[in-house]
Amino acid sequence: MVRLKSMTKQPRTFSPQEKAQVALTALKGEKTIAQISSDYQVHPTQIGHWRKQVLDNVAELFKDNRKKEKQKEFNRQIELENLYKIIGQRDTELDWLKKKLSVFDPR
Repeated sequence: MVRLKSMTKQPRTFSPQEKAQVALTALKGEKTIAQISSDYQVHPTQIGHWRKQVLDNVAELFKDNRKKEKQKEFNRQIELENLYKIIGQRDTELDWLKKKLSVFDPR
């Protein structure tokens, strides 16, 4: 029995580095979108999408993330304190139960 290969073509996936390279080439403006499309075997519409993504997100590179990191650390501290509080409550409950149990089972 002869198996026929499927006629459907799997879409090519591009790594983030490849996408960035194509988008930066488009942003430089040294080549036309058609030339870039031919060079990298990418549809011109896709190049436009990647170029737009770069332009929309370029400000994130210069964003100061120190406040965000401080807030995360503060939230971790609060959560840790709450967990210690719960552990303390459980220890107190356990001690109380041990005392009550010793009344019924003196050893």
